[in-house]
Amino acid sequence: QVQLVESGGGLVQAGGSLRLSCTTSGMIFSISGMAWYRQAPGKQRELVATITSGGSTIYADSVKGRFTISRDNAKNTVYLQMNSLKPEDTAVYYCKSVWYNTWGRGTQVTVSS
Repeated sequence: QVQLVESGGGLVQAGGSLRLSCTTSGMIFSISGMAWYRQAPGKQRELVATITSGGSTIYADSVKGRFTISRDNAKNTVYLQMNSLKPEDTAVYYCKSVWYNTWGRGTQVTVSS
């Protein structure tokens, strides 16, 4: 079955960086667009960034210029490089396979002020 496992979350001070990874299995990774979402306490899940199978990317306005989504088809993995982190970036971050419509379980990111 299709599985997505996020890693790389943690606690970081404002202005710091983290790199999230989402490793996939049970799917043909190269054909699937991938996305990162996040959900803060008491808020709806929101789209952070997407990357198509061809490598085209889209970002939420709130993270443009700070976050970078990328993919490594050889490793069946999608990444989210997060720089200049702010307290408002605190959330559980989820990856999603668009083609297979499947979510990972999420990884917590906490940014302290």
